[in-house]
Amino acid sequence: MDLFKSKGVVYRPVEDVNLGPDSSEFYLQANVKAPRMTGILVKIFTWFLESRIFGALLLYILKGNNLIHKLITNAELEESPLYVPSHHFEDHKEQEVKCLDSALTPQEKVQLAIECLPTSSEKAHNGTKPSFSRWTIMDYSRAYSSGEITPLMVAERFIAAVDESSKPPLRMGFFINYNADDILRQANESTLRYQKGAPISVLDGVPVAIKDEIDCLPYPTTGGTKWLHKERPSIDDACCVKRLRSCGAILVGKTNMHELGVGTSGINPHYGATRNPYDTNKIAGGSSSGSAAVVSAGLCPVALGVDGGGSVRMPASLCGVVGLKPTFGRVPHSGVLPLNWTVGMVGILAGTVEDAVIAYAAISGENPSHHPSSMLTKINLPLLPLTKSISDIKLAKYGKWFDDCSDDVRFCCSHALSKLQDHYGWKTIDVTIPDIEAMRLAHYLTIGSECSTWIDSFGEKHFAELGWDARVALNVYGAFSAKEYLKAQKMRSRQMQFHKKIFAEADVIVSPTTGVTAYSIQDDALKTGELDYVNGAALVRYSISGNFLGLPAVTVTVGYDKLGLPIGVQFIGRPWAEATLIHLAFAMQAISLSEYREPKVFFDLLRKD
Repeated sequence: MDLFKSKGVVYRPVEDVNLGPDSSEFYLQANVKAPRMTGILVKIFTWFLESRIFGALLLYILKGNNLIHKLITNAELEESPLYVPSHHFEDHKEQEVKCLDSALTPQEKVQLAIECLPTSSEKAHNGTKPSFSRWTIMDYSRAYSSGEITPLMVAERFIAAVDESSKPPLRMGFFINYNADDILRQANESTLRYQKGAPISVLDGVPVAIKDEIDCLPYPTTGGTKWLHKERPSIDDACCVKRLRSCGAILVGKTNMHELGVGTSGINPHYGATRNPYDTNKIAGGSSSGSAAVVSAGLCPVALGVDGGGSVRMPASLCGVVGLKPTFGRVPHSGVLPLNWTVGMVGILAGTVEDAVIAYAAISGENPSHHPSSMLTKINLPLLPLTKSISDIKLAKYGKWFDDCSDDVRFCCSHALSKLQDHYGWKTIDVTIPDIEAMRLAHYLTIGSECSTWIDSFGEKHFAELGWDARVALNVYGAFSAKEYLKAQKMRSRQMQFHKKIFAEADVIVSPTTGVTAYSIQDDALKTGELDYVNGAALVRYSISGNFLGLPAVTVTVGYDKLGLPIGVQFIGRPWAEATLIHLAFAMQAISLSEYREPKVFFDLLRKD
């Protein structure tokens, strides 16, 4: 195709680029040129894409039209490639934190996390009353300890609720797999521990759901497919799951996800579309769609997901819950499908920031058997009662990027940020983040190459068993060359340097979490999946640096659009500075609580009959 070679961008050296508000850097909006397709159109497009005659030409045209050739393939970058976004540990001297000893057990870490939370009297003194709130981990623990309700009762209600949600008229598509007998067994064991006055931790008896990208016995790990578990049997719990199980959590099943994590809608042609509890005709987002939806609907206070391209934060925002993606390497990745090993990280979906802290404490920390003690990183937990006393926080905001979203999202997030500044006296500094669209494409090329490489190891025998949208994605991923992958890693190195400069001046970067709210599920997408790269680009617009650069990030709900669909604000932080991010998320939650709304689909598992 050299005959049609287009001219690439020549990127200036990093040191010559102005990152200030007066920068001359041009903000390039996402240049997505691909029509939405479902049903028969997706099948026809897939046939052309997989044909030997038309496929290569069509892929070349698609890459050119979407600026991959200009911004990546033929671009000139002087930076050396950066293949893995690992960060040397740096103590950022975070304010109002408690440091965890890396040698502590998960149960001990959870106990220390409890000591970091505001007490009931402190919450009452704060004076902000939520208009709606989900049951928290502490609510479950107190109810069990009082004897008002037992884990077994909650398990029975959970099973009944999942059964109801999976049938007409709801068809919520929360789970790929759950086992009532196993859930009841765990609940019975937990109930006996409470009866003896010896619960393992506050997580004992609390229902926790696991994305079907993470190993959790006795379930197979399908990755949202119909075949992957046959090629890769699940023989043990993932490390993060083992830690939750050791705390007594009831692991209630494997949540639905976009097939192989290759999309943003959460529409899975094999297991059904995961529907948004705020409007069952809308998407939940992906790919951790089921995990976000079960927390939103009250079935679990906490669930685990995997975030490869906003896959925890995006559905968390669309479903009105908290989404926390830790620093790359903070949570061990063992037992997680290697679909995107340099951009994917285990993340937490929770009903409240406080519950995210507890889950974060339980699963964080390197596996000592894999790391010498000298390499273990320090884990700080935020002392949430002292969030108000934190001073001199600087939030970096790139105005053109921040405003590149729907009117409802822009107004809501700007208003929330203004309230945060007024209430806490924290400052916003204007910055420029160059080459954001090039970073999005470089990330897409990276996550696609990694996914394609692993799936290719199983050969082509299962290709026809994939959904049509997944087949299109894998065909595109397989078209990326070694040269393009190298250029993408050069862009990663370039962006890492830009962000280090920004974090030398600011504590966090603030943005909306998504560019749009949840969009409608079309009936013709249910059997084939859908190709909607325009909405997909809008949904991941603010997520990329967290994955591509391995940075921690958190989203918290700040309001709703005109249709009553949730909107989230995101904070992106320095490596290993999760505690500061959580402080900010807690502050934002506190000033937004009074506006929180109950989803249309909601199950109360702690109700007093």
